[in-house]
Amino acid sequence: MTVARTLLFLDVDGTLLPFGGPGMLPQPRDGKPEDPDAPRPELDFIDPALGPLLLALGVDLVWATAWMGDANEVIAPRAGLPELPVADLPPYGEGHPDGLGWKTRALVRAAAGRPFVWVDDVLTETDRRFVEAEHPGPALLFQVESSVGLTADGVAEIATWLQGREP
Repeated sequence: MTVARTLLFLDVDGTLLPFGGPGMLPQPRDGKPEDPDAPRPELDFIDPALGPLLLALGVDLVWATAWMGDANEVIAPRAGLPELPVADLPPYGEGHPDGLGWKTRALVRAAAGRPFVWVDDVLTETDRRFVEAEHPGPALLFQVESSVGLTADGVAEIATWLQGREP
């Protein structure tokens, strides 16, 4: 019997691309510049060591970001990541009256029962309750501080969770 590998859904803004800290730009509206040809100094805050650390987790990495496929062109090379599949998300910011995050239903659907880790800077207790109620497999919703983003220590915490659930 083959066991499905764990998915890791990866956000960009506030996660790989920290914002709002000293010397950083304020939170972007949707991660995309008004002028696509404008310089993007905030991209220098992406840690190129994170990609290899994430790849070493032995999970299936999937973009879960408003950047959608642009993450493969702009973010992946800077983060040391290969081209990744992109989660099928609703339009950016499409809210739910119950306070559920705009990505939550789509990611639970995409996981289709497989174990998953969701790394994001915007996760709520409503998201956690929904995943617990609607997702039959193990799930870790790993929230990072948007002004810091994901760090090597954060990846190590995820690795510990993954090791704790191995048979």
